[in-house]
Parts: sequence; structure tokens; C-alpha cells
Amino acid sequence: MELPVLGWQALVILVVFGISLLIATYSTYAERVIAAFLQDRVGPDRAGPFGILQPLADAVKLFTKEEFFPAGANRALFVFGPCLAMVTALMASAVIPFGNYLQFGTTIIHLQGIEVNIGMLYVFGVVSLGVYGIMIGGWASNNKFSLLGAIRAASQNISYELAMGMALIAVLMMSGTLSLREITLQQSVPGEWHFWNIVKQPIGFIIFIVCAFAETNRTPFDLPECETELVGGYHTEYSSMKMGLYLFAEYINVFVASAVMSVLYFGGFNFPFQYELRDFLAQSQGAVTAQNIITILGVVAVFIKIFSFIFFFMWVRWTLPRFRYDQLMRLGWTILIPLAIFNIILTGGLILFGVIQ
Repeated sequence: MELPVLGWQALVILVVFGISLLIATYSTYAERVIAAFLQDRVGPDRAGPFGILQPLADAVKLFTKEEFFPAGANRALFVFGPCLAMVTALMASAVIPFGNYLQFGTTIIHLQGIEVNIGMLYVFGVVSLGVYGIMIGGWASNNKFSLLGAIRAASQNISYELAMGMALIAVLMMSGTLSLREITLQQSVPGEWHFWNIVKQPIGFIIFIVCAFAETNRTPFDLPECETELVGGYHTEYSSMKMGLYLFAEYINVFVASAVMSVLYFGGFNFPFQYELRDFLAQSQGAVTAQNIITILGVVAVFIKIFSFIFFFMWVRWTLPRFRYDQLMRLGWTILIPLAIFNIILTGGLILFGVIQ
């Protein structure tokens, strides 16, 4: 039975990658629609009904654009930069549990690409590698604005990864595991959905979501591509699909960050009254069918949470102005890192005195 299980898991990995690409593609459409709504104007309405085919039109435009290489650019690294950014973004989605499991006879299929017991470290490490794609692309462009954008991206990621890592340490102290699946299951208590980590770690969640904005280079932390100062930042010299890879990588990173926050703090595929519903369905449908239905509803629940966070990312972009660079650095080093250290000490004290488990 090993081969069929491996085959199913390979299919799950392909589906996860496909969903990541699809969400990244249509995030560009959602961005325009949400921006139009917040600014009280008409959004995309030309390509297809309600502009639904606009992402496909954008993809065709990017694929058919002329390839451009700046004079003096390192051609190999110029191409490698956006490819690395895209690959690392996709790799991060492989360990996220999008559902519990489906059972067909004796075959059990976990709705997770890869289950590793260091899933949290894996995501943190792979996402950290994404900055190399930006640095390589900015340096290989032979453009001073691109180089400045790459330097900003590197310093920004290093600064905010420290606070993000400390926020994760607090979750690790409570859960005792680095497995994203185990962390999700630990937030699943019959009849008590308020056991989600957001109740136990509100400070850690605030730190994490602020750092997520900085790690994904989203407004108000989009200094690496600040148009008012750096023209376009690290991708100033990029065109065609190489530019598209950088844009897709950013949206995939937003999707991954939203998924990680849903798993770590909002129960992942858990939803209120799932055990009561499962027991009710088991009386008429059988235990296996009831569990499969609950798993499917869990997938719907986790994507509702993910899409809510993606909406929040876009809402903030069209609401807040970007920080100055000195403000960005000061927030990371003098506010978030001390706050994260305080949160670790507070979490340790609460665990020691049995207030939280």
C-alpha cells in the first residue's frame, strides 16, 4: 500500500502548488477590485464579465513582452534572481496543513504536501531564502536604484526576522513541537474553539503580522520597491515574465504568510462545533463519511481564514502610507524585538504558574 499513498501525496503536492499559483494570479485581480472599492471607483471591467479574465490578460502580456537585459548586467544571475524568488515562495507552501485527512477504504490521505516535524523552522528558513532572489536580481541589474532596493530588502528582512522568530518561540513554548500539523491539532478541543492560540498569544500575533508585512515587502513596508525614491527598486530593470515572477512570488508569499498565521494562531482547519457536527453526521452517514465531510469543511474554513488575511493585507496597502526607512528600522529594533522578548518572558511565566498550557 506504500506506492498508492506516495502517489496520492505527490498529487497533493501538485495541487498545493497549483492552488498557490492560482491564488497568486487572482490576487492581482482582487487587489484591483479591493482598491477600487476602497477608493470608490470602477475596477477592472473589460476582460470578461466583471473583469474576471484580467489576470489571464496580464499573463499573456507578460509572456509576450520583449526580453530585456541591461548593458553590463550579469545575464545568468539576472535570470536566476526571479527564479529563486519564485521557487522559494512555492516551497514554503508544501508543509502547510490545509486539512486533516480523507479516508478511502484503508487509504488515508493527509491534505498536506509534506509532514515534517520541523515544519515551522522549514517555513521560516525557506521564506528567509527568498531575500536572496531579491538581492541577486538587484545586484545583477547593474543599476544603482536596483542595488539600493536589494540592500534595503536584505536589511529589512534581517531586522524583522528576529522579532518574527521570537514570536514563534512563544508558540513553540506552549505547543512543544515545531510540526504545523501538531500545532493545529493542539488547538482542536471538543466544544472549546476558544483554545486557538490567538487567545493565548495576542501579543505574539500582533508582532507576527507586522513582521509578515515587512517580510513580504507590502505597504507600509514596501521600501525595497519604493517608487517615489527608487523608481521600482530591485526590479527596476526587469520586464516580461521575469518581472512577473517577482510579482507572483510576492503574492505567493502573502498567501503563505496568511496560511501560516491561520495555522499558528487561528486553529488552521479547525472550526467551531466540528466535533458535535461530526458526531451528528456519524449517526446517519457512518464514522468515515462523517470524518471526510468534516475534513472538507475544514478545508473551506482554513481558506476562509486565509482569504480574510489576504484581504487585510490589501486593505492596509490602500489605507496606510509607507514608513520612512529610519522609522522602519526603529520599529523593528527598538519596539518589536523588545516586545517579543517581553512576550517570551510573559509566556514562560504563565506556563510556569499553570495559567496556560
